[in-house]
Amino acid sequence: MPGPREWYDSLPSTQDRALELARAGAPPGTRVVARQQSRGRGRLDHGWVSPPGSLYLSVVLPVSEEHPTWLPLALGAGLAEAFEQRWHIRPRLKWPNDLLLEDASGRGRKLSGILVDDLPDSDVAVAGIGVNVRVPGGGHAAELSGRTTSLEEWVEPCPSIDAVEELVAETALTSARALFAADGVDTVRRRCLERLYGAGRRATVDGRIEGRIAALGPDGELVLDVDGERMTIRAGDLRVEGMA
Repeated sequence: MPGPREWYDSLPSTQDRALELARAGAPPGTRVVARQQSRGRGRLDHGWVSPPGSLYLSVVLPVSEEHPTWLPLALGAGLAEAFEQRWHIRPRLKWPNDLLLEDASGRGRKLSGILVDDLPDSDVAVAGIGVNVRVPGGGHAAELSGRTTSLEEWVEPCPSIDAVEELVAETALTSARALFAADGVDTVRRRCLERLYGAGRRATVDGRIEGRIAALGPDGELVLDVDGERMTIRAGDLRVEGMA
């Protein structure tokens, strides 16, 4: 079960606070939660818009020494399955760290994002997990309109933020620990491929590399088919054909 919990009505960044705790020796399962953030952040130094109404959580997790790069994907696959079991929705995993729900036209809209920060010379990492629970009172920011979704749009009645937090915290810890099993990576790879958003579709990385999503590599990297040649992508901003 998850460990110690810090809760804030407002915080610059749950991720920064959880990193402080991890560096000070906080055990796996320690989590920091805020109702809103003023300086939330996502991958590639992107900002994370964090108005009240959604879950903003960062949790200290154990890291498999053999398979550290699989942690974000393990979390995504685990959360997708947990959401499906609890609320009968089927999130898709957009490599490497987003959960999307597809609307009637097949466009993927972002429900959740995951950011994992490693700590050098440590056996833990910190995962920041945001889940859009309710649409903000003023609606989504203009730049996110049509690109995001929330549990409120799919689940009736909409679950409380506290209920989402408990499910996310427990699932994150369970998913991280699963990578320590002998068949942990094989299981995670299979679960990810079952839910991989855009498999077989055209995609671009950082607006310049274009190909079809073909597979996941041994370390969780994305494999694109580029004009008949396989190209391995270890990091970058992925855009899949047909995304909102």
